Amino acid sequence: MREHGYELIPGLPERLPEGETILWQGRPAWFPFARRVFLLRGLAIYFGLLLAWQAATGVLEGLGAGAIVLGAAPLMLTACCCLLGLGFIGWLSARMSIYTVTDRRVVMQVGIALPTTINLPFAVIDSMAARRHRDGTEDVLLTIARPHRVSLVALWPHCRPFRLARPEPLLRGLRQQEGVSRILARALAASAEQPVQPVAAAPPDLRVGAEALA
Repeated sequence: MREHGYELIPGLPERLPEGETILWQGRPAWFPFARRVFLLRGLAIYFGLLLAWQAATGVLEGLGAGAIVLGAAPLMLTACCCLLGLGFIGWLSARMSIYTVTDRRVVMQVGIALPTTINLPFAVIDSMAARRHRDGTEDVLLTIARPHRVSLVALWPHCRPFRLARPEPLLRGLRQQEGVSRILARALAASAEQPVQPVAAAPPDLRVGAEALA
């Protein structure tokens, strides 16, 4: 892992060694990324319930429509600022992130103010799994073999939630049509010199292991 200020290849801190090939490179889809990282749907429902409760209270108190709207204005402004602010941070975070899969490693360039490159050779990746979502994106989870570990501060929000002691890298918001999980599964299998068998695509919202994605 290193910080860098100049890149010969976008997403990589230096030229690849002779013989190493980029298999895929891209950024997260910003809206699915922001929605899942910052729980935008849950926040929208929360503010919606608060507004409904405030409106119902106004009706029970005999207030007119104008008074109800005026009384709810501060809450609506707070909700808009919160959702738009978090959405903007999510967009910026996704825009500044580049994931790279080569035939030897996974490289994650993450960070907004201070971009950091996290280098994960296949030798330190114990396993991978993917979760496909109904919005057409998928998240690819990488489990790091002991005793190796990645800094949570450097990795967030590109990590599995609630794994504080041993953070697990998570490639978020990947478009399913790009087939990143399959590309990575094949590369890991080839690196380990294991046979790769084709299988049917997994249904949405199903967590599958690397062997099923190959």
